[in-house]
Amino acid sequence: MAAVVIRDVEKAFGSTKVIHGINVDIADGEFVVLVGPSGCGKSTLLRMVAGLEEISGGTISIGNRVVNHLPPKDRDVAMVFQNYALYPHMTVYDNMAFSMKLRKADDKLIDERVQKAAGILNLREYLKRFPRQLSGGQRQRVAMGRAIVRDPQVFLFDEPLSNLDAKLRVQMRTEIKALHQRLKTTTVYVTHDQVEAMTMADRIVVMHDGIVEQIGTPLELYDHPVNTFVAGFIGSPAMNFINGTLRNGGGSLRVETAGGQAVRLQAAGKGVDGQPIILGVRPEHLSLGAGNEGIAGQVNVIEPTGAETQIFVDTPAGSVTAVFTERHDFAPGTPIVLKPQANSIHLFDAQTGQHL
Repeated sequence: MAAVVIRDVEKAFGSTKVIHGINVDIADGEFVVLVGPSGCGKSTLLRMVAGLEEISGGTISIGNRVVNHLPPKDRDVAMVFQNYALYPHMTVYDNMAFSMKLRKADDKLIDERVQKAAGILNLREYLKRFPRQLSGGQRQRVAMGRAIVRDPQVFLFDEPLSNLDAKLRVQMRTEIKALHQRLKTTTVYVTHDQVEAMTMADRIVVMHDGIVEQIGTPLELYDHPVNTFVAGFIGSPAMNFINGTLRNGGGSLRVETAGGQAVRLQAAGKGVDGQPIILGVRPEHLSLGAGNEGIAGQVNVIEPTGAETQIFVDTPAGSVTAVFTERHDFAPGTPIVLKPQANSIHLFDAQTGQHL
């Protein structure tokens, strides 16, 4: 196992710069997830750690050794790809053993490691099968087993669950997290799915347009986003954003929304009277209100999921999403007042998007 240190790393394709001086410290044994929308640079950064992309600037260290110019085979990392990358003419056993055979390892050691990995991943009964005889989840476990057999210092996962169905994705992310808890190997995992990031990571690196927006534990990012991008990306359904003006007078702190309504705030935080702001509130932090104590509107769409009900409400300030765990008899067109929890409101500067 080893720590991974990324210092001022840049990447350019010709004159187009896609990674802009990223700094990330990954501790020995930590599970870190790189998350962000398509094109943010997360997979490119992972490939640079693996040695599959050249670094245009900065340094990457694995275990106190700068690896900028080392080929992938000498970095002591193992990568699990999105498309499994299994050899179709080889059995599961041979796929898992292949990297060690290339290194001319002892047959006894190869068998010992393959059997151990197969036991961890419940693959022993499939060792004589070919990839075409396996399900998608079993193939992904074989790809993980091939990485485990190498006993690397660092595991690298590049969106390994993207090709699986929803139920299998949930099962596999549980298996990957359990695997990490058992092996304690430093892991860097790339995904565009923030639910995967939240449920699996020790820490999350949120990326956008080739920069790091915020690094923190899942709950740190959820409770204390530094800007509107992180606030809108982390959490499902996404945080509601309502444009308004901060009012601080008459002994009360409130936000006047674009539709002329007012939301009372706790007397805390930064900002000056009359400042244009963005009010952020998560759907699960809205409850039913009455009169002038919230945001009034009309129910537009109802989406029941069983455990909870998600509703979309048209308000003078725009569309607002709310989530209720209790049952309500909503119908399209029903008048409704949504009251934000005062201690769960976020305020962002309207110009910079930074948290106040």
